[in-house]
Amino acid sequence: MTPARRPDAVDSSVLSTAVDFPGGSGMIPASRDLVQAFAARLREAGVEVPGSFLDTARLVVSELVTNAARHAPGPCRLRLALVEDQVEIAVTDTGEGFPTFLPPDPARVGRHGLEIVTRLCDELITKPHDRGKTVYARLPLG
Repeated sequence: MTPARRPDAVDSSVLSTAVDFPGGSGMIPASRDLVQAFAARLREAGVEVPGSFLDTARLVVSELVTNAARHAPGPCRLRLALVEDQVEIAVTDTGEGFPTFLPPDPARVGRHGLEIVTRLCDELITKPHDRGKTVYARLPLG
């Protein structure tokens, strides 16, 4: 998947929200709650949010935040932003390793999260930085 634009070039006027988590498994359900609140803000701003979007966004966020909780020590930041007709989901963590894409294997138990995310999102990229990385996923609203 090729990024349509640089992920760090989000216009400051776009509707967005972010939360910093200290780490731990509690950030996974909290991240789903943030998605629900963000979808409500989108609706309040007059953005059409299809009924299927909320469940799909919760799933994508859960998978990305779960990966951060499992594979990176320390804190995690979740940012959601409306970019054109998509919601950009950005998860920043302190892990140095990049997400690993495994070949499809219906017999494998678990470790299908990135397969799910790549099927649901228009793009998925990872950008390293000096204290870890940020994984960006673009989820269409339509």
